Amino acid sequence: MKKKALLFDLNGTMIDDMKYHIIAWHRILNELGANLSMERVKEECYGKNDELLERIFPGRFTEEEKRKMSFEKEKQYQQQFRPHLRLLPGLDQFLKQAYASKIYMAIGSAAIPYNIDFVVDYFQIRHYFGAIVSADDVRISKPDPETFLICARKLNVDPADCIVLEDAPKGVEAAARAGMKAVVITTMHEAEEFAAWTNVLFASRDFLSPQIQELLD
Repeated sequence: MKKKALLFDLNGTMIDDMKYHIIAWHRILNELGANLSMERVKEECYGKNDELLERIFPGRFTEEEKRKMSFEKEKQYQQQFRPHLRLLPGLDQFLKQAYASKIYMAIGSAAIPYNIDFVVDYFQIRHYFGAIVSADDVRISKPDPETFLICARKLNVDPADCIVLEDAPKGVEAAARAGMKAVVITTMHEAEEFAAWTNVLFASRDFLSPQIQELLD
């Protein structure tokens, strides 16, 4: 397969931070009366923040209220995660090699820009990416394919020539619906949880595995 572009999810794919999102949401949602287990909150941690709030509390909050709660949640998450902020093992070198090899790269995330900036500016890696697509850039987030299709369009690459790197089943579903292959990063989910998705090439814990390195060939 001719590989022209690598499209990265952010949270759980470039950094191992999903448990901090889950903890922040668990606290906030239950303070609002949701009475959800940590496992249930984990299942709901996909898509835009306002979409998550609407799934749990349909029709309860205005768009402005959801925006404020979303930002407050991200402040809590960043405060808790900042001491642990690091790229996944091997990712820094992987990005350098891909960039030197002139492989197109983009970030396609359901995060708001505030959280994307938190990572890419801290590590000074923005220059590697020809496109960064956030929650603010799409109408509907993953598993809708819009995020990754916008990435491909901004890179001027055919969707069929993109490989998505994702940590979540909903993200792999979005890749499949966009006509893209996917590589699973197993920070939050086990490889077996992606068995239903035929677009998955392989799974890896980090960016040090031989299979990951073959993406650079």
